[in-house]
Amino acid sequence: MKVIIPLAGKGARLRPHTHTVPKPMLKVAGKPVMDYVLDDVRKLGDVSEVIYITGHLKETVEAHALSAYSDLPASFIEQKVQDGTAGAVSLARSRVAEPVLIIFVDTIFDTDLGVIKTSTDDGIIWTKEVEDYQRFGVVVTDEHGHMTQIVEKPKTPISKRANIGLYYIKNWTLLFEGIDHVLTQPQNQGEYYLTDAFQHMIDHGARLKVIDVAGWYDAGKIDTLLDTNRVMLEKGLARRPRGLEDCTIIDPVYIEDGVVLTGSTVGPNVSIGAGSHLLSCTVRHTIIGSQSKLARCTLANSLVGDRVVLEGVRGEVTVGDDGEVRSRT
Repeated sequence: MKVIIPLAGKGARLRPHTHTVPKPMLKVAGKPVMDYVLDDVRKLGDVSEVIYITGHLKETVEAHALSAYSDLPASFIEQKVQDGTAGAVSLARSRVAEPVLIIFVDTIFDTDLGVIKTSTDDGIIWTKEVEDYQRFGVVVTDEHGHMTQIVEKPKTPISKRANIGLYYIKNWTLLFEGIDHVLTQPQNQGEYYLTDAFQHMIDHGARLKVIDVAGWYDAGKIDTLLDTNRVMLEKGLARRPRGLEDCTIIDPVYIEDGVVLTGSTVGPNVSIGAGSHLLSCTVRHTIIGSQSKLARCTLANSLVGDRVVLEGVRGEVTVGDDGEVRSRT
């Protein structure tokens, strides 16, 4: 089985952090978002190749994949034109001649991918039931649980099963036929959508099983990234090293080695990268990168990058790598 991971986007909703860090490599609970997905891929055990569709900061993505997941055979294809999800997947065509798993890595999901090994359908589309269905493309199914259509941002509750960007396609030939069809049509809001290729597959007889995931956690915006950090900490990924003194810790937190907390209160739902120093700070619901130095700060719901200097800052802030903010008050 091949795995296609499109990650060429610039992550505009996560700026300024994505000026220097690819969106899928931002961390929650001390771990890059894409690593949660790749760990699940590694567990499958029968992956012949992971095909990364790269773009923004592609060298950083490539270096990380080759070092942290050297056991997974990898290739990298640059998406030079940002023309949508169908355009991204189409770039992998020459490398796919077997079933394929397609994963968009700006979310983390809870599901057993092992169901792939026993599937008798032409493919699987994973979904999550949501109440705010108007924000998503939703999947409509028949009485047997197979997809009949995907409706983008419906005004009425035709379905509440949101498309989460996780797909297994056994009939890869029909998939690329569908993509070819999509790429000959007018663009939809300036893009070519992979979901339109799935609709083409269904219209030509494919059976795509729809399976709900147990959990789906977005990491595509600052507020959802922080909330996903909270969820991962609550799910048991918290960490507190020994030797922390002169501080108050309110669990859950993820604190890496070399962190110094002097006269500070940290937590709940805080992650701090290695080597950061906090002096007389109160921090909650926040992610702080590595080698940052904070003094006399009171932060909540904040995202702070690596090597940042903050002094006397209060409230909710987002500061990218190597930023510096000093309050005069």
